[in-house]
Amino acid sequence: MKKLYKITVSVLLTSLVGPFGPFNPVLAGEDEQRAPPEARTSGTLSQQVMRAITEIQELMSPEDPEDEPNFTEAKIQLDELRERRYERMNDFEKSTLLSFYTNYYLGIEDYVGAIGIFEETLTIEELRVDVRLRTLRSLGQLYAAEENWNKSIENYQAWREISEVEDVVVFKGLSYAFYQQELYSDALPFWLDYMNLSLDEGDILDRDDYAYLNGIYFVLEDFEKALELTKTMIVKFNDETDWLNLNAVYASLDMEDRRVQSLNLAYLNGVIDDEARYLNLGQSLAGMDIPLTGSKIIEEGLQASIIEVNEDNLKIASQMYLIASDYAKSLPHALELAEITDSGDAWDSVGYIHYVMANYDDAAEAFRAAVDKGDLSERSDTLIFLARALLELDDFDGAKSAARQAADAGDADDRESANQYLTFIENTEQRYNIIEQRKQEAIDFYESYPPLID
Repeated sequence: MKKLYKITVSVLLTSLVGPFGPFNPVLAGEDEQRAPPEARTSGTLSQQVMRAITEIQELMSPEDPEDEPNFTEAKIQLDELRERRYERMNDFEKSTLLSFYTNYYLGIEDYVGAIGIFEETLTIEELRVDVRLRTLRSLGQLYAAEENWNKSIENYQAWREISEVEDVVVFKGLSYAFYQQELYSDALPFWLDYMNLSLDEGDILDRDDYAYLNGIYFVLEDFEKALELTKTMIVKFNDETDWLNLNAVYASLDMEDRRVQSLNLAYLNGVIDDEARYLNLGQSLAGMDIPLTGSKIIEEGLQASIIEVNEDNLKIASQMYLIASDYAKSLPHALELAEITDSGDAWDSVGYIHYVMANYDDAAEAFRAAVDKGDLSERSDTLIFLARALLELDDFDGAKSAARQAADAGDADDRESANQYLTFIENTEQRYNIIEQRKQEAIDFYESYPPLID
């Protein structure tokens, strides 16, 4: 979660440069319509400072948009002005000069240098309140850009102590700073304040604003709030990520039925396009006694190449159809799996499907292949099913042989079951032989009579 919402320098500069430009100086001694000169005060610029500042501004922000700023020359002139007159400047002149220093450092993307000048600005005794507020807010942003979160918080909080109004930038910055220190409980109220103030001011919040809040709810494990907010986001933005987040929220609340329903809604809205969720949805629907629908979803994923055709996924697809009792659709996946792996268990599955479909010849062939491949999970069980298939084919000798092998292959319980089935085969064979004998006797008896019709 921490990787989200890293403050970028570009965002910072948008708000940092604005308070210091354009330059509109108040000049001491400047007259209008031959008015008598006013006495110079602490809130005015001398003509010498004004002229120097004007030249510096032109270097940093040329009037002709085709001209490039000359920050190198601007810095030279700033240093000369500071060395020549700084000690004799009033507080307004000092703050004005320092503001141009910050513009310079921001212009060359030297944010550490800008921080130093801003800190120096705060030491001016008679600093105007509006300038102090801008400086504190800018420091909050710049310290955040340098990932000095404690200093960022310190300056934002200092801004709030003297400001008569609240500010969305400050609320947002405080939340970011606490978030980056994993102080999520502290980050939450400031973000709520930011969103509420933005709405009060008529601003439009985008999805990222809501997503950030939802991220905090998740890390705080306040899933009830996350659920409410996620539903709101789906209505407002209909973003596929929110549909998927809804599934995650329901999972976190152990609301399994709702989780599956939300994932199915996401699927129906066409926002699921990854293997994991296709498989999860298909298998989850099977767990809710809707196996056929789940099977169709997995089949769709395979056909669309969303689900990779590999051993695991073919096994899932085949088993899903088995759960749905759709043996005809299960068989192709089972056969493909057997051909890919050529394993005993895979051929055993093919044999079982053929068996329940009454394809006894194919079943016997698959069970024999399974036994020949070896490495069976349940060798005794496979041999019993081979015996059953052969019995259906009236291959009593083969069936008895398979049953005896099953007895030898398993544990005590398997031996008992296999021997019982062996007895069943023998009894079935006896009944079969008796019936066949009586059929033959009947044929022989009636053959001794002449035909009724010539």
